[in-house]
Amino acid sequence: MKVKRQKAILDFITKTDIDTQEELQARLKDAGYEVTQATISRDIRELGLVKTSSGRGGYKYVQNALKQKESITGKFSAILTQAAHSVDCAQNLVVIKTYTGMGSAAGAAVDSMELPGVIGSLAGDDTLLIITRDEETAGRLYDSFSMLFGQNK
Repeated sequence: MKVKRQKAILDFITKTDIDTQEELQARLKDAGYEVTQATISRDIRELGLVKTSSGRGGYKYVQNALKQKESITGKFSAILTQAAHSVDCAQNLVVIKTYTGMGSAAGAAVDSMELPGVIGSLAGDDTLLIITRDEETAGRLYDSFSMLFGQNK
């Protein structure tokens, strides 16, 4: 219920300018969600909503861009954790070994993260090759992915 309600909130603020919690509560009620003001406050905090100028002299709720990116990156990290089992690196290359058939999913997840210093990636059936600008970036990625996969160096 909470996930659907929060998705509805994001839909509302994307389609119309909503500037008060009362207005948001009314929209949710019209959509079949009976919620208290405290629940709306928690949802606003969890979704990372902030008020910004509506451009018409008022304000409106929007999702904080940083919170949105963190949410997206978190989802892709979860996909990557499920798809991959080991990582290695050589010079400016990082190689992630995935379960059979999961290379493309891991590649899409990494590409969607828009990692700084990554030039591109190439995915096969059970392997993902990440090309970085330099060895330092490859080393940082290796360390991050090793921790993510619970792999000892």
